[in-house]
Amino acid sequence: MFNQSDNTRDGFMLDGCFAYQGYDWWWHSFTGYEEKTGEEKNFFIEFFTCNPAYGEAEPIYGRLPVNQQNGRKPSYLMVKAGCWGEDHMQLHRYFGWDDVEVSRDVPYQINAGDCYASEDHLYGTVALSEEEAADHPEYMSDAGSMSWDLKVNKDIAFNVGYGAGAPFRRMKAFEMYWHAEGMKSSYEGTVICNGRTYLVTPETSYGYADKNWGRNFTSPWVWLSSNDLTSMITGKRLTNSVFDIGGGRPKVFGIPLNRKLLSAFWYEGREYEYNFSKFWTNTRTKFFFHETEDAVYWHVTQENRTTVMDTKVKCLKKDMLFVNYEAPDGTKRHNRLWNGGNGIGVIRLYKIENEELKLIDKIRAEHIGCEYGEYDS
Repeated sequence: MFNQSDNTRDGFMLDGCFAYQGYDWWWHSFTGYEEKTGEEKNFFIEFFTCNPAYGEAEPIYGRLPVNQQNGRKPSYLMVKAGCWGEDHMQLHRYFGWDDVEVSRDVPYQINAGDCYASEDHLYGTVALSEEEAADHPEYMSDAGSMSWDLKVNKDIAFNVGYGAGAPFRRMKAFEMYWHAEGMKSSYEGTVICNGRTYLVTPETSYGYADKNWGRNFTSPWVWLSSNDLTSMITGKRLTNSVFDIGGGRPKVFGIPLNRKLLSAFWYEGREYEYNFSKFWTNTRTKFFFHETEDAVYWHVTQENRTTVMDTKVKCLKKDMLFVNYEAPDGTKRHNRLWNGGNGIGVIRLYKIENEELKLIDKIRAEHIGCEYGEYDS
């Protein structure tokens, strides 16, 4: 069973060695509609924490040449906010650890200035001028402004299992951990993006919320998820459904496990899971990514002992951005990490009977959150 809420995994994880070389972030994405025109826009908000053991009154930027020369590691809370589409942007606001309050209790809370995140509430603001963005490449930020006040309800979870459980967390066994407390989430509130107000409603927010933490980032890096799903056989909207695919090349105690993904499909109350860490399910995975001049494409095929899930996704490059992070050691490994929220695709779900595939449903997916990136080791 993967639909098991566990907000202890949403707690702050940067203790022990991860306090000196570690990141922990809470990601949120959703759809809003311009209050006057009804124009749709897809947004993201993230609270990214890094290396609290080196925390000072001011943020320490790992990309600053003087810090690289002196071997100073990055240390800060970065609030990332932005949108996808042809006018896509990502905005970064940084806080030194003296200005950050993070609860060590469950449920989590993180607060800095007028920015706040918890299991059920988000508010904050980020704004940079053209001059600030140009003068400070260490910010890794575009210019623009965005503010938000949102309620969050996490409806369906993807609990990946024992890999992110307490024993493996204590041992810091994995290089990168993942937990999706709200792979299907409902958002409600308002976003003001570059002076325009957008309304967010639970029924049409198509929301998502997860978190990652660890000491480094996976490569390749894969993420695909949506709960805007419609059966292409019956024409019925699947309002109690969501899929989530993530992973790439996990490392356990420093040993890489090549081309492994964790995937879940909650299909109208039924669970279909493809999880390499649950070895008894005999999960097998193939995934491919390619680019054309104007679009990027994913093709993921996974099977276990009883079912097969085949997922094909497309997202236009004009709607995407290269999402920016620096690793806790101060390097920026991913420089072409495609990131989007406007993907479309088709999922075919099969059951295996007498060694033959029988179609359960063919599903159209929209508002797909999607990522792919690789770097040279």
